[in-house]
Amino acid sequence: MIEQRLEVTPRWPFRLSRARAGMDGVVRMRGGVVQRLLHHPDDGDAVVVRVAQTARDRVLLGAQSSRPESAAWGIERMRFALALDDDLRPFHERFRDDPLIGAAVRAQPQLRLRRRPQPFEALAWAICEQLIEYVRAAAIQRRIVYRLGRRCDRTGLRDLPSAATLAAQAPALLCSFDLADRRAIALVRVAREVARGRVDLYDADHEAGWRRLRAIPEIGSWTLETLALLGQGRYDQLPAGDLAYRKLVGRLLTGDPRARVEEDEVRGYFARFAPWSGLAGAYALRAAAPELRSVAAAAA
Repeated sequence: MIEQRLEVTPRWPFRLSRARAGMDGVVRMRGGVVQRLLHHPDDGDAVVVRVAQTARDRVLLGAQSSRPESAAWGIERMRFALALDDDLRPFHERFRDDPLIGAAVRAQPQLRLRRRPQPFEALAWAICEQLIEYVRAAAIQRRIVYRLGRRCDRTGLRDLPSAATLAAQAPALLCSFDLADRRAIALVRVAREVARGRVDLYDADHEAGWRRLRAIPEIGSWTLETLALLGQGRYDQLPAGDLAYRKLVGRLLTGDPRARVEEDEVRGYFARFAPWSGLAGAYALRAAAPELRSVAAAAA
């Protein structure tokens, strides 16, 4: 077993939050240490990654795997997931006095989006979360992980199933996990596109992959914007169709707490935050009325 360690200084204030554990059963946090099982996309080599904040401005990452290349890859993916290398100074300097999000920006400079280490994970989970509340979606995700996912016997950690594994499933099995039938079919079709190499989610030309995925029924703008923001690091993308944003912008534009707007109106409202609309959206939810704060907590 190969072990690599790397201590880094985040490029912007950072705090390793317990909220990173999530509800899907794939992240463990014990004694302030985040633990995650990953699998290299090329050969499925298992990597156990641990992350701890050793000082206010220092983060220690360690990875164990059978190959040094896999261990280095695991560290790189967790650095991405935690946004340790992202310089957020331009965003904070520009919007720290913004009337909508300025107070939240000043109060929580360490806020990060809850990214996924691998883009396929963000895509698969976005499909599970379409049009249902997060708690129910997380229950579906846990069933997928425990029935089809991969487990490390040494640590007990679990990872999502590979794209190839999901591609081989009958949609009826996914429906038995409470996933709606059309979304079960969409998840299988998306997994086939990725597993067969027709969509490369790591390719720098993100838009090309999005166009191919958009041709699959049930894969719309919200799913692709969630993939972009949480799986590919695109701060310029905002999941505008999210009910929380539709309610927030509706209330801001009309003063009516029951108002909802269409997703194009959400994009128009957040256009002034370009190219940071995705991060601005997370801060806007943090600054929102109490009834939206539970959604904000799930987004960051």
